[in-house]
Amino acid sequence: MRRGLELEAAGLILVHNHPSGNPAPSDSDIIMTGRVIAAAAVFDMAVIDHVIVGGGRIFSLKAEGLL
Repeated sequence: MRRGLELEAAGLILVHNHPSGNPAPSDSDIIMTGRVIAAAAVFDMAVIDHVIVGGGRIFSLKAEGLL
């Protein structure tokens, strides 16, 4: 979020990894995403996607309808 503000970004793409190798989002991942979406909205930024990487695979919350 801080870097997005510094760059005057209109949107953010969140990315993190799951060392377990399973890229499926946890309940905590989904809750945190909602919190970041709410915080970004305060600054007129949108969360475009949240991508999780694990085991050579990716999971896109947007593509899976969770965003």
